[in-house]
Amino acid sequence: MIVAIGSDLVSVERIRGVLERHPRRFLSRHFTPLERDYALAAADPAPRLAARWAAKEAFAKVWPAPLGWRDVWVAHEGVRPVLRFAAGLERALREEGLVCHLSLSHERDFAMALVVLEKVTHPS
Repeated sequence: MIVAIGSDLVSVERIRGVLERHPRRFLSRHFTPLERDYALAAADPAPRLAARWAAKEAFAKVWPAPLGWRDVWVAHEGVRPVLRFAAGLERALREEGLVCHLSLSHERDFAMALVVLEKVTHPS
């Protein structure tokens, strides 16, 4: 059963501007090493960073408790993006029987993320 849906749309130019003004601080405060490495491997990291920013914001819209920027991050299973979580948050999701689904997209001007939080019921 779907519990919540969150989405976010981010301007790639906005992320590019922050990255140019405060690269070290911006990257270290808001992204995990995995996310930084993935984004910085691209000729233009801004679209990848914007998509990851959108994913964090979209998840924050479906989760009732405060989050840190690095409590949620985007990883990959093959080519599919997936959300990963800090240990305490992962445990809370598991205890509630919740599974999180993620879709990302970006183009020249914008990046977007859609997060679906699903309650999984297992037959007894």
